[in-house]
Amino acid sequence: MKHMRVASVSFKGARRATVDETIENNVKEILFLLRKALLDEPDIICLPECSPFLGLSMQEMVEKAEEIPGTISNKIASFAKENRVYTIFPTMRRDGDKVYNSAVLISRDGEYVGIYDKVHPTIWEIEAGVKPGFEPKPFELEFGRIGVAICFDLNFEDVIKGLARNRVKAVFFPSMYPGGLQLRIWAFNNGVYMVSSIADDEGSMIVNPLGRILTVSSSYQPVICCTINLDYDVLHLDYNFEKIDMIKEKYGSKVSFEVSRPEAVFLMSSEAGGITVSNIIEEFGLETREEYFKRASAAREAALRKQP
Repeated sequence: MKHMRVASVSFKGARRATVDETIENNVKEILFLLRKALLDEPDIICLPECSPFLGLSMQEMVEKAEEIPGTISNKIASFAKENRVYTIFPTMRRDGDKVYNSAVLISRDGEYVGIYDKVHPTIWEIEAGVKPGFEPKPFELEFGRIGVAICFDLNFEDVIKGLARNRVKAVFFPSMYPGGLQLRIWAFNNGVYMVSSIADDEGSMIVNPLGRILTVSSSYQPVICCTINLDYDVLHLDYNFEKIDMIKEKYGSKVSFEVSRPEAVFLMSSEAGGITVSNIIEEFGLETREEYFKRASAAREAALRKQP
């Protein structure tokens, strides 16, 4: 099955004191919120951008950046291992003489699966010494393929397009700002789940591939969680809609449909372990939205070639 329970944490930083005390307070609060998230039994938890350094100036963050593994990340890795939960840990990362704004993916075993470096740091990050990452990076989990984009990345199409080319199904978005409509646009245009984790009291969201908001955090509920099914695809209603009843007649509740009428698309998900959405698309001769648009573009090009 491709069902994955995702949890997102909203956290704007603990009590500000000296630089070292601020980091210590942040780490304590992060661990508290991670334990709080465990109550929803998630498979993966995402923390906000630069979590352990929130409340510090950009220059202080750069100065305090740690290598991976490091003292702080090892505490998060120990939590992940103890509780058998994937954890996305955003931090300032030192690599030799370079510093990156990174998101570290930690496995259920407490192992460091991989690191994504923010491709588009802000101007003031770069001026403070943060180096840009090179490219978006997919991570393969047992549920499906996921990716990460960090804060300012949301303004640049190369990040989401790179993830989409790699068939990523869910994009985690640790950030300083909520993103709002931009998250929904990325979700809809690229057919992905978006899971944001914001460095604030509220505003984190989980958005489905139709751009519909599933849940939003608040100051009363800083941890949000829901189950998402990564065995899905987005299809256009054209040439497909008349086949939905046939699919339901054969598979019943094993296949679910969510239609977005204004945009003329629908989300099809498989709830059966042995029957994938790809199997159903092939069996019934369906066409994904991406394939349909490519076919339409090809038809246009052919028509243009015939014009005098």
